[in-house]
Amino acid sequence: MEKKTLRDIKVSDKHVLVRVDFNVPLGKLTGKITDDSRIRGAIPTIQYLIDQGAKVILCSHLGRPRGRVSEGLRLAPVGERLSQLLGKPVKCTPDCIGTEVKRGVSEMKSGDVLLLENLRFHPEEEKNDPEFARSLARLADVFVNDAFGTAHRAHASTVGVADYLPAVAGFLMEKELEFLGKAMADPARPFAMLVGGAKVGDKIGLLENVLEKVNSLIIGGGMAHTFLKAQGYDVGSSPVENERLGFARGLIEKAARRGVRLLLPTDAVVAAEFSAGSTHKTVSLTNVPDDWMILDIGPQSIRSFGDELKGCKTIIWNGPMGVFELAPFRNGTTAIAKLLASLDATTIIGGGSTAEAIAELGLADRLTHVSTGGGASLEFLEGKTLPGVAALLDC
Repeated sequence: MEKKTLRDIKVSDKHVLVRVDFNVPLGKLTGKITDDSRIRGAIPTIQYLIDQGAKVILCSHLGRPRGRVSEGLRLAPVGERLSQLLGKPVKCTPDCIGTEVKRGVSEMKSGDVLLLENLRFHPEEEKNDPEFARSLARLADVFVNDAFGTAHRAHASTVGVADYLPAVAGFLMEKELEFLGKAMADPARPFAMLVGGAKVGDKIGLLENVLEKVNSLIIGGGMAHTFLKAQGYDVGSSPVENERLGFARGLIEKAARRGVRLLLPTDAVVAAEFSAGSTHKTVSLTNVPDDWMILDIGPQSIRSFGDELKGCKTIIWNGPMGVFELAPFRNGTTAIAKLLASLDATTIIGGGSTAEAIAELGLADRLTHVSTGGGASLEFLEGKTLPGVAALLDC
């Protein structure tokens, strides 16, 4: 899917509306930004526009205000952090549309940066309301979508605005499409997909799509419980999607017919309760106690998964191997992350909780690409067309 980028348009002295993804995590008590990676990810696009003499108007959502003003979800802290990163003032508006916003836009000079207030304070944003989209579009001459993380949503600021302005991709959007697109269409082989997370039901589309493309498929995390039970293992009190057992058996059989190596855990870290302080131990998959639950992959699984990955040239990872947020059950995810960081291969992290784990471990710079899109990257890997990408001008 070849799309035009901001390199393909003239932006000097023009008002440029940029959809960014500044949906950053905030501390529950402090309200302060706990991870600014999404802000940093947009810097190349913003800096390019500043250098080209554009008047940069940024718009984003933050959290889930559900169409109402929420004081704790205002974008002022984001503007403050962005100003620090850019080394120049970033003015924040009290709303994203309206007379005061228009006045602020009219007063902009070349190289200025303006951050509009949270788009989702208006219910019309998520409804892709045409008049709301038109109000946003009237602020600018061109539209740049650099928010891959929201590209799977047909909202006013991702799709609707493109009906009224020339729409192109920003550098972060371009990077996401390039890395994820090439990995799925023309990967260096052997090609492995490592899939984790809680539920099989959340990843059916992904599993079905990648099985047609990969040489190896490795399944960990909570979703592995269903596959293990489908193979006859007793997984104790671990959550199992019984309605997905047939799908799991079918996928295992299909992998075998296609010659895809499908690896599942062979041992696990189990606990009596779902808590960091619970009694826990490592057992083989044939010895899971009846009333204990699997919360991480064990050392034998880490070795077997690692041995498979070491021989691969392209690896995409989506979903942690265990309950990473609880210290006793993060070893599987940590070990796999460190392994990927050491490989001479194209290593792509498919966003969401896996990206958060990578950031926490400080390994992002040692991997080829860490996607900024959780749901968007998942839908892209499923082979779906993302509305926010489809709305952009074709090359």
